[in-house]
Amino acid sequence: MKVLSVCVGKAEARPSRSLMSGINKRETSGRLPVGLEGLEGDTICNRRHHGGREQAVYIEGNLTRLWWQEELGRPVLHGLFGENLCLEGLDNRDVAAGDRFATAELLLEVTAPRMPCRILSERMKDRSFAKRYMEAARPGFYCRVVQSGVIAAGMDMQHEPFQGERILMAEMMDHYGTTPSADLIKRYSNVPAHAKLLASLSRGKISF
Repeated sequence: MKVLSVCVGKAEARPSRSLMSGINKRETSGRLPVGLEGLEGDTICNRRHHGGREQAVYIEGNLTRLWWQEELGRPVLHGLFGENLCLEGLDNRDVAAGDRFATAELLLEVTAPRMPCRILSERMKDRSFAKRYMEAARPGFYCRVVQSGVIAAGMDMQHEPFQGERILMAEMMDHYGTTPSADLIKRYSNVPAHAKLLASLSRGKISF
């Protein structure tokens, strides 16, 4: 598959609010360095819920973008959901924790689904959009950077499915906020999911 777009955002004021957000991602050209904290030039404003090494890069699959375009009946431009990368031929429903995405030098590992929030609803100009995104069960996903490198639109990228227990992004989204059963804890025990999620298993409620 190919990288169709690379998007980064700057801190911008939210409508009618004093808080800033970097959700307004715009396509870039040329090669961008990607380090352990994400893409160079990409601003993360709310570090409590976004960014960090376990959520360094946010990806959407292009098949899912096209699905949303049909579902909404309007263009869904690259970066609209706040994603950093859009990948050709990828359906978000096929992605599991621990899957890897690799270019010749950059290596990313999937950690968790993107959980929708009020800021996404603001971005979509639809107060119910976060709920709609949840119900669609096609979440984009966050990755940690295993090996730093550069990224650019047009680059080839390989999807390497995790060979152990497959916990899909839609499943992980459903698990958020729930009390994990012994079976679910066992399923996660050998999966390289988000560190906060794995730590939360012993506290009785899944979060990340």
